[in-house]
Amino acid sequence: MKKFFLSTLLIMQVLIGFAQTLPSGISGQVVDSKSQRPMANVVVTVQNTNFTAMTNSGGKFVFDNLPVGSQLIQIRSAGFRDQILPVEVVEGRIVDLGVVVMEEDITSEQQLSLVTITESDLGDDNSGSESTAGLLQATRDAFNQAAAFNFGQARFRIRGLDNEYGRTMINGVTMNKIYDGRPQWGNWGGLNDATRNQEFTMGSGPSDYTFGGILGTQEINTRASIYRPGSRISFSSTNTNYNWRMMGTHASGMNKDGWAFVISASRRWAVEGHFEGTDYSANSVMASVEKKFNDNHSLNLTSIYAENSRGKNSPNTQEINDIAGIRYNSYWGWQDGRKRNSRDKDVEEPLTILTHYWRINDNTNLNTSIAYQLGSIGNSRLDFFKADNPDPTYYRNLPSYYTTLHTRINDIPVHTPNYEAAANANFLTERQIDWAAMYRANANNIEQGRSIYLLYEDRTDDKLFTANSNLTSQLSDKILFNSGVSYRKLRSHNFQNVLDLLGGEYFVDIDQFFIGSQQQSDLRNPNRVVREGDKYGYNYYLHADVIDAFTQFKFTYDKVDFYLAQSYSRSQYQREGLYQNGVYPTTSFGKGEKIVFENFGFKGGMTYKITGRHFFDANAAYMTKAPTMRNTFPNARLNNAITRDIQSEKISSVDASYIFRGPKLKARATAYFSKIQDATEIGFFFAEGLDLAPLPGTSSNESSPNMFVAEIVKDLDKKNMGVEVGIEYQITSTIKAIGAAAYGQYTYDNNPNVSLNIDNRREVIDYGSSSMKNYKQPGMPQQAYSLGLEYRAPKFWWIGANANYLANNYLDISSLMRTDYFFNDENNPYGLSLEGISEEDSRKYLKQEKFDPVTLVNLVGGKSWRIDGKTFGFFASINNVFDIEYKTGGFEQGRNANYSEVNQDHAGLDAGGYRSFGPKYFYGYGRTFFVNLYVNF
Repeated sequence: MKKFFLSTLLIMQVLIGFAQTLPSGISGQVVDSKSQRPMANVVVTVQNTNFTAMTNSGGKFVFDNLPVGSQLIQIRSAGFRDQILPVEVVEGRIVDLGVVVMEEDITSEQQLSLVTITESDLGDDNSGSESTAGLLQATRDAFNQAAAFNFGQARFRIRGLDNEYGRTMINGVTMNKIYDGRPQWGNWGGLNDATRNQEFTMGSGPSDYTFGGILGTQEINTRASIYRPGSRISFSSTNTNYNWRMMGTHASGMNKDGWAFVISASRRWAVEGHFEGTDYSANSVMASVEKKFNDNHSLNLTSIYAENSRGKNSPNTQEINDIAGIRYNSYWGWQDGRKRNSRDKDVEEPLTILTHYWRINDNTNLNTSIAYQLGSIGNSRLDFFKADNPDPTYYRNLPSYYTTLHTRINDIPVHTPNYEAAANANFLTERQIDWAAMYRANANNIEQGRSIYLLYEDRTDDKLFTANSNLTSQLSDKILFNSGVSYRKLRSHNFQNVLDLLGGEYFVDIDQFFIGSQQQSDLRNPNRVVREGDKYGYNYYLHADVIDAFTQFKFTYDKVDFYLAQSYSRSQYQREGLYQNGVYPTTSFGKGEKIVFENFGFKGGMTYKITGRHFFDANAAYMTKAPTMRNTFPNARLNNAITRDIQSEKISSVDASYIFRGPKLKARATAYFSKIQDATEIGFFFAEGLDLAPLPGTSSNESSPNMFVAEIVKDLDKKNMGVEVGIEYQITSTIKAIGAAAYGQYTYDNNPNVSLNIDNRREVIDYGSSSMKNYKQPGMPQQAYSLGLEYRAPKFWWIGANANYLANNYLDISSLMRTDYFFNDENNPYGLSLEGISEEDSRKYLKQEKFDPVTLVNLVGGKSWRIDGKTFGFFASINNVFDIEYKTGGFEQGRNANYSEVNQDHAGLDAGGYRSFGPKYFYGYGRTFFVNLYVNF
């Protein structure tokens, strides 16, 4: 009996001990719904925890140390619909989920196929950066999908923020240009298949790769081993900025020898895009190769080559749009039976990234990348010397020039329109550039062989080296540590490059707006004769050295997660002039002063888990940001001057969200507030009415109120606040409703200082403060609403429709016109007394134009078939079904610099005509289509 009792006790102890060590968790296998084959490298996440796993080659995964209780399991893979499964984790037991079937996300074809960029979104300066409306590719968040695909066609910006306040990376390497802070999307344009592996963070939320900005982060991962093995070929047709696209991609997967590779290539082209004369040609290729040496070390090499050339289209005044239509483009003309565009943008900047992945131990990883990018960006245009302006929309060619004429009577300007001349204005019969006339003018020039017209490009040749390293360490079950450091070194060569002498043999490099030595672009080479391929006009380097570092701690607990992060950066800029300019003989040649900006940032946030489906999330950030090189050198083409008293921007941001995640309903509502202080913005334009006498010898005229200027707006504050909501509800197994709403108020929050850099005077003149406070930030809808339905049939076809209402989009205002100078009677060059002008009269010209709201309806759909192990399918969409005309942006012309000028310019408008220098507008596309045919195998 005693032995029996002891034996029983021993067995019970063993059983109790065994029960105490039994793991608690889940397991399962993931397969493709069509092929029923196991899927490798599928990401399985236990939501609101640090537990993440990837399926093996057999599609299997397992978690063996999960907290007991209700959990939500998210299963995701690029190109497939997310699966969110509620699971009850039982103590001492591995819950087998069985086979989890992943259905192809046919709607991902929209993400892979359709990126709509309107002309006004595309940057035209030397940086080549593109100021697109937020992130180009949507996340699975309902609001972000609507912002990218539905609102984006009207230039909607998430939270009203420019892309320079976000961070875009490839394999941890920052892609934002140092010159203007924005990413150059064209550097990987056309490689949609190859760049589909992405991670996003919204706002100032935490990223494992960078401290980021207040708009969010986008990390593109091109590591070869994470691509699903297989091939894909597609062919597309559209009527947007290009007409045709071919694309092919192949991924090998990791073989038994530890090698994996991916290659992708595409071509996009159009003889003429949506707007007149906008030709398009782009070729892109990406190759990524990975070698896995062992479980701890892998090396990946990614190379991207994307060259593209596109013809631009012009912004136009209301007069031009009414005469010629909103698709009219003044930049092209007929030559030898084809449309030739004078304003081409050519981008060719190959990129190579070498990344080392080091798994130091089970808890710590170190990823290090070095990257090198070089190449060129060119923006072409016409130049001329003592010849007629070839622009068909030059103001003297328009009817409004004659209807706004004034004659001085008793030294007072009186409106004296010439309607007969207006009816015969050149633009009414000659609306395009006359290439043949320029060739004739060059051929008939009295100085034989000397061109008085030529085509040139503003050229930027960059060489950028980047080194980046990111450390991730799981310090404990509750604490994750991220850190990173990055160094970038840039040498940017900027110059004018002669492209075409238009039948001539040479061009003399002197400036017709000056006399004497001031005409010379380079006193060291006076009266330089240039030919095709030569540099002229301006020639200089911009040098930059930028260091960024950050640390971040993320804490995960049962009811609350939170994070804290901090950053430090140092930016050093310098200009080096290669020409000794005649206007600035002592400050243009050689290396200028170095300027250094040191900046820091702090941010933190928390997620409170109300239940397994209800969450409250909040984030706050404060950081400083170095001004871009573009805004640091106000007259970089001619001298080494640095913007006076320039300082770093101060940025603060806070947001709070309620999030619901359920099997049928997913929703997010976010309120946000951000403030940007001490920003600097620089613009260039030709101004009239300044009435500033030039310095002796700088102009052929004794005094002129007309001159080319750089406008410097300093200490500018911006305030952005609003609410964004996204809802997705699965009404039935086949019908889903999606709704999104954005309500924002984006305003200027102070009266900044305005000054003008005037070459005729060789000085920067302070015009005092500009009354910009409470004016709206321009060029984007500040309200946007979307409602859509999607039907997904069991047999792999689907159709969707959405209606979108976009409102509160405003014109970009002239800062100079809001200074006291605008009403300064002493500086009025036309003798019109400003005494007695009422406030109503004085302010009617300064009211900011608000564009009409617009409702756009879109249709999308697709179908796929599985045949002999291959997937065939198509995707089609129609945007702006009812072909609505709408303005996406525009700007006041700063040419009229005082009240008298503007008053005279409005005379034609008041008489039922048009202004000569009215605002110029950009328009969205009309009805457009996109059709994509593809095969996956």
